[in-house]
Amino acid sequence: MENFFTYISKPIDKEDLQLWIEGNNICFEKFNLFNDFVMSLVNLIYDTYLGNDEDRTTNIKLNDEDKSNHFEWCWGKVIDDFKKEETYFSRQGEHYDLLKNFINETFYNQDIQAVKYSLNKFFTEIFDLDGIHTMSDLDLLKAIYKSLDKNLENNNLLN
Repeated sequence: MENFFTYISKPIDKEDLQLWIEGNNICFEKFNLFNDFVMSLVNLIYDTYLGNDEDRTTNIKLNDEDKSNHFEWCWGKVIDDFKKEETYFSRQGEHYDLLKNFINETFYNQDIQAVKYSLNKFFTEIFDLDGIHTMSDLDLLKAIYKSLDKNLENNNLLN
């Protein structure tokens, strides 16, 4: 239990973060691109979602299929927007599954509004390499980075 608590709560020092970056072959151009991709997706979801929000005058009950369709539409729009910038991501793959599952749990299926609308802040902090990180944060960041990197179709442009 102590190891788990350390894993999710103990900040790692800057030297260890630098070693982690080097050890995982993190390319800063791709890192920034992937940050833009994730933030574009989250912001589009926030801006276009019409379901179950206490703060909105439109409070439509959406079923699981509606939520899935909303994610699909947002995902496709972000993929298409990046294509306009000549950056091509696969539509399906590990990156899609990872982000869809994460967003389902933390947004679509979340009843606590403060948690539901913390994704923007969460991703801003996790992609800030000057900020404080735990090993748990870095494992999620690595999973996002590697899955997007694997599904970046014009990957040779940023190497």
